[in-house]
Amino acid sequence: MALTFAVEDKGILPDRMIAQLAADGGILPAYQFAADQIQPASLDLRLGDVAYRVRASFLPGSTTVAKRIDELKLHEFSLTDGAVLETGCVYIVPLLESLALPDDIVAAANPKSSTGRLDVFTRVIADEIRGFDRIAAGYHGPLYAEISPRTFPVLVREGSRLSQIRFRHGHALLDADGLRALHARERLVDSDNADVSEGVAVGVDLSGLGPGGLVGYRAKRHTGLIDVERRAGYAVPDFWEPIPARADKSLILDPNEFYILASKEAVQVPPGYAAEMVPFDPLVGEFRVHYAGFFDPGFGYAGAGGKGARAVLEVRSREVPFILEHGQIVGRLVYEKMLAMPDKLYGQGIGSNYQAQTLKLSKHFKA
Repeated sequence: MALTFAVEDKGILPDRMIAQLAADGGILPAYQFAADQIQPASLDLRLGDVAYRVRASFLPGSTTVAKRIDELKLHEFSLTDGAVLETGCVYIVPLLESLALPDDIVAAANPKSSTGRLDVFTRVIADEIRGFDRIAAGYHGPLYAEISPRTFPVLVREGSRLSQIRFRHGHALLDADGLRALHARERLVDSDNADVSEGVAVGVDLSGLGPGGLVGYRAKRHTGLIDVERRAGYAVPDFWEPIPARADKSLILDPNEFYILASKEAVQVPPGYAAEMVPFDPLVGEFRVHYAGFFDPGFGYAGAGGKGARAVLEVRSREVPFILEHGQIVGRLVYEKMLAMPDKLYGQGIGSNYQAQTLKLSKHFKA
């Protein structure tokens, strides 16, 4: 049965509606979806069989991505048997999924959590768009991934999944009153004085939450490559320097270094809702947090085996050293309604890697 929505129906499409959207021809995969490709509130996007190294990142604007690739291409190579993407380079890869969206469905993309934790800068672009990771209602055309590894060279291949996409009908973002009401019912964070005025405020934990009293990890430079398909295959000391807690609960970020930290608050996403991290305020400090991935329904939720989970933060200082203090706010979680409950929640038998996490590196590293 084809998807139809009333004007008052607003929310993120759950897994079964994503499958129906594909059956209706709104999503056009080059070949059949993988068994675990549809998540509770998103669809993993797969790399195609060819990659293009280009001179610079770009937005297509009034033209097509293919035309811009022709203008900026340095060389192209096959991903069929796997290929290494080097740090400091920009690559464009056509995706195996294209879209033929209905006029009332928009889409938004984001890096997968594991992608962000490897410091692989990834965005989705499409023909004639003027913004990254946002696809307008009614879009018919191909999708592309822009990929730029920042810290580690990565091995990818056709079918590798670095990004995910959500589909939305109407405006579903909770306003301040709606968010306060949801927090009163569900306790979205384990804080008695949580700030939920413009999204749930998320601070950084520098108290020694991690195993062995660690507050985080700093990425090493000049390491070996990481195969994005390999799980628990790499020793942590080969790629990361552990950061122990300091007595004053502070951390000085060195310029242009990449850090994995964790939120002070344990957060949860109740069934019937999805969440996304957004910047708190670009003027609060000379650093940025790479907000990778969406928070699916059930993330950290006790009914899905979570009992609260920390948000992992991928942090990089800009041009100057910057000191972080324990509890300093670095982002906000905004919540949106789902159009319907997903068939399965995050953490319920779908291979979720980060349920009930504290300080956690990506799935590629040994515990």
